[in-house]
Amino acid sequence: MKSRSLAVLTAAAVVLVPALAGCGRSHDSDSKLTVFAAASLTEPFTALGKAFEKAHPGTTVVFSFGASSDLATQVSQGAPADVFATASTATMDQVAGDVADRQDFAKNTMEIAVPTKNPGHVTSLQDLAKPGVKVAVCQAQVPCGTVAAAVFAKAKLHLTPVTEEADVKSVLTKVSLGEVDAGVVYVSDVKTAGSSVTGVPIPDAVNAVTTYPIATVKDSKNAKLAKDFEEFVLGADGQRALAAAGFAQP
Repeated sequence: MKSRSLAVLTAAAVVLVPALAGCGRSHDSDSKLTVFAAASLTEPFTALGKAFEKAHPGTTVVFSFGASSDLATQVSQGAPADVFATASTATMDQVAGDVADRQDFAKNTMEIAVPTKNPGHVTSLQDLAKPGVKVAVCQAQVPCGTVAAAVFAKAKLHLTPVTEEADVKSVLTKVSLGEVDAGVVYVSDVKTAGSSVTGVPIPDAVNAVTTYPIATVKDSKNAKLAKDFEEFVLGADGQRALAAAGFAQP
């Protein structure tokens, strides 16, 4: 009898161990939150991710920052994202069928960034069109490129950029390295860049605004956690972090 009982217990243990291991893997998977976010959100969202992890022990927030248009393509193709935050409503519209619980959480406007020594002597929007002034902008399909084009149209300004970059951080890098005389970026990017660049304001009369929406990806395996992150961004802590980074309320 003892031998038979021991055999039964051993068999049960063999079944139970994989089951427990499977539960452990499921828990680890559920505690990881993947957030796709516009490049301009890098600094405030990185800080918010750390704060969210503290508020949700055992959770790990993983970010993928990039051009909103590129990230939208990835979401529509089934990339494993839980949350999507874009730099324009038009970009979020492109994945309307793939997301839920969409909410606007911030606004942004444009500013000119120049190297600290300002070798191109850029002090106004009109200076961007002067002969010899090298200007960087975002590609047309990227929100920062679309908004910059709206600024140029309002100001009736005609210029030919020397480079069109994949996202706003790439434009900022060109400026900080002195590879161009100026770049048209978001107000928030100039602020978070600190002393690496100098900002030249664009008059309100010709400036353009973009609104940032955030949503849960419908295929998310962590919809509850994704919704919690959305609410965290929209809450007091999230709005303070965004304001400190130069964003305006929606």
